Order: sequence, then C-alpha cells, then structure tokens
Amino acid sequence: MDINQFAVLTPEQMGKSDTLAVKAGVPSLTLMENAGQVVADAIIECFSPRKTLILCGPGNNGGDGFVVARLLREQGWSIRVGLIGDAKKLKGDAAQNAGRWDGPIEGAGTHLVEGAELIVDALLGAGLDRDVSGPLADIVEAINASNAPVVSIDVPSGLDGTTGQPRGAAVKADVTVTFFRKKPGHLLQPARALCGELVLADIGIPNHVLDTIAARTYENTTALWQLPTPGTADHKYAKGHCVVVSGPPLQTGASRLAAYGALRVGAGLVTIAGSAEALNIHGAHMSAIMLQEAPDAAALETLLGDARKNAVVIGPAAGIGLATHQNVLTVLNSGAATVLDADAISSFKGDESALFAAIRAKPARPVVMTPHEGEFSRIFRLAEGGKVERARAASEQSGAVIVLKGSDTVIAAPDGWVAINTNAPATLATAGSGDVLSGLIGGLLAQGMSGPEAAAAGVWIHGEAANLFGKPGLIAEDLPSLVPDALLAAATEN
Repeated sequence: MDINQFAVLTPEQMGKSDTLAVKAGVPSLTLMENAGQVVADAIIECFSPRKTLILCGPGNNGGDGFVVARLLREQGWSIRVGLIGDAKKLKGDAAQNAGRWDGPIEGAGTHLVEGAELIVDALLGAGLDRDVSGPLADIVEAINASNAPVVSIDVPSGLDGTTGQPRGAAVKADVTVTFFRKKPGHLLQPARALCGELVLADIGIPNHVLDTIAARTYENTTALWQLPTPGTADHKYAKGHCVVVSGPPLQTGASRLAAYGALRVGAGLVTIAGSAEALNIHGAHMSAIMLQEAPDAAALETLLGDARKNAVVIGPAAGIGLATHQNVLTVLNSGAATVLDADAISSFKGDESALFAAIRAKPARPVVMTPHEGEFSRIFRLAEGGKVERARAASEQSGAVIVLKGSDTVIAAPDGWVAINTNAPATLATAGSGDVLSGLIGGLLAQGMSGPEAAAAGVWIHGEAANLFGKPGLIAEDLPSLVPDALLAAATEN
C-alpha cells in the first residue's frame, strides 16, 4: 500500500502541490472548476435542494464558491451569493469564476444568513495569516448561530490549517470538503470537531507531485507499520521479554495495566520488577506475568544485565522523585528499548539535559516517551507552534520518539517523521488508559519493532480496542482483553 495516500500536507505544501500540478499541465482554472464540482457533488449527495447561501471570500476559496453557486443553480437550486469585498478587485481564477456567475452578487453581511436553509462557507482558506475579527467575525458568529447546516470548502473559515487552532472566530461546519490530501487542521483538535464530516476529494492533482514535496507527516493508519509475525518455530524468548517497573505498594495498579498491555500485544514474557512489598500485592492479581524483586537502581541494573530482557516500561505510578530519576538512568544505561511514561518524565523536571544525554548515549536503542500535555510542559519549553510542530521539535531535542497524547495523539520521530492519530474515541479518557498504552508500546518494542512504528502501532491498537468495546462504561481494565481483536483488525486492514 502506498503510504503517500495518507500524507498530510500543510497549507504551504498544498499550495506547492497546486503549483506543481499546473507545471505538469493541469490548468489552474481546471483545478478550481474541479474543486467546485466535488463540493457541489457532496452537497447534492448530503442535502435536498433548498435555499442556499454561498458566502465567498476574496481569494481562491471564494473562487471555488462561485463555481459551486453556478453548478448548483444549474441543478435547479435556489442560490444567493454574498462576497466579502468588491467583485471588481478579484484576481486570477477567482475573478474568472465570479464572471461566469451571472446572478447577483451581494455584499456579505450577517443579514444574508437569515432565511438560509444551507450555508456554503467559502470565505477563507486554510492558510490563514491573521485572526478573524470585526465584521467578518460577526458573519462567522451569525453562521454558527443559525439553524442552517454548513458546508465548508477546504477548512471551516477561521481555522488554522497547520495547527488546527481557531484564529479568532471560526465556523463550525457540518461537512467540510477538502482536496487531494488532508491537512493537519483536519486531524488535530479542536479543528477536527469543527470540520464535521470530512470529505476528501480528487481534483486532478497528479500523485507524483508528492515526490517533490517529500511530506513527512501522515495520518496514523495500519499502512504505516508492520506488526510482528511470529514464525511457527519461534518460542517465547523469540518474542521478547518486557520488564515493567512497579510503583510503591499503594500504587501498583498502573504497572499491572502496563504489564497486561505488553503481554496481550504479543511480548513472549513480561516481568514486573519492584520491591518485595509491591510484589506481594502484584502476586495476588497475576498469573502469566512474572515478578522479580528489584527495590532500587542497583538491583534493577542487575536484573537488566540479562540481555534477553530487551524492553522496559517505566513511569506508570512509579512516583516522582530521586528513586525514579535513578531508575530511569539505570534503564537507559542498560541498552534495552525503553518506554518512559508519566512519573519517569516528570522526575526530570529541571534536569532535562541529563535525561536527553542518557537517551542519546545509546542511539541504536529505541526510546519512546509518552507524555500528556502537562508532563510534556514539565521538561520541554516548547509553547510555540501547533501540536505537530511541538512534538517534532521535542523529538529532535530529546532523541526520543514522542507520543504527545490526547484525542489527537501525535507521534514524532527524531528524523522529522510524524503521524497524527485519529481513531481514539472519547471513552479512552479514563484513568489508567495511558498505562495500558505504555505497555502496548513496550510489548511491541520487545518484539523488535522500531521506536516510531511501535509507538504508532501501539497508539492505533489502543484506539481500536476502545472502539471495539463500542459502548459507554469503558475502563482501563477492559482494554487488554480487547487487544487481540484490535490486532486482528490491524491485520485485516493490511
């Protein structure tokens, strides 16, 4: 499967795609006509003919709107067109398509929204360079306050196509029609929710333009990674041995969730390491998962001297402080593939350089960090930019694969490769869910997957498991038992 079909392009890269298409012989006017056609087709498929208001901006997005107006009216629809600015000042293809519209063009204003039974938002494109304010913001607010369904062209007006963040007022669409490839703003929150149903359409841009653009961001799908396939002669040691470092006695549940995740995703062996007191509690709950005493960093170093223990998960409820700090450095020094979650990250607040140096000391060993936004902010000073930009910069800075969690989890590798996950349901927002995820990634690392692939696959499997639960009431303890079906779904998709 060609992964380029899952490439995600910034507005700048999409503009370059248009330019390359024109150089390849596709007239820009044809691209605009095709864009208007696919939007009109989507509208006809989703809605019956009705009084439709098409609000056009002064750029190419507005030009697309004029094409839609003409095509819908040819199908007998009642169309009213409003334009921001003066039609005489339109340029290029937008001006030509405004000229092809022989109906009235009204000045766009809030008054046009009244009585509309469908609104087509062709006001602004994805490459927004300033906040939406003033009269235009009033129009956006009127659109959102109306009872009419809204179809946005490219992205809902007011959303930044790169970061997915609103720039002042932003349209809330029921349907968004975009072209050639998705943009980060279609996949990142809150934009993803504001897009409504997303329709991705072909408008005649040749796929080979991606060879020149060399996109490094993708939507996370099963095409991006290959799950381990055990051979018929393999034994459990061939499938890797994942060690999960336990928290103190009163905080053992998180490490058990991680251990179950690692075992269910296919690691041949899983061991929980911790103090004797903690292991006594674990022993009352576990059968297939082994227990080994390692109350401090010295004992953990001895345990990891066995090279067959090739992956470690540390951080879930480990406790923030010096003991976890030392244990993390011990794990990283061992050379085992490592997942750093939760307290393993927060324990390095103020001492980030020591963590990053330890990660980079053994570059052949994969390290995956799985912070939520709060943990991320404790060790990375990267407030600027969108989620993709911050995760990519953090990965480059630290040398680790970054899994910046959320409903729009972003996975970033040190070489600039990024995947944006989109299959996670809202039910995953439950205590312990992230602990299972860290175990899934650790179990995949134990089986020999690379850091970026293990992270992306673990995040997708995590989301798919929750989707398979399919009803309210999901708790973290449900997730490991759903992993086998999620693995089957991944294999089926491939």
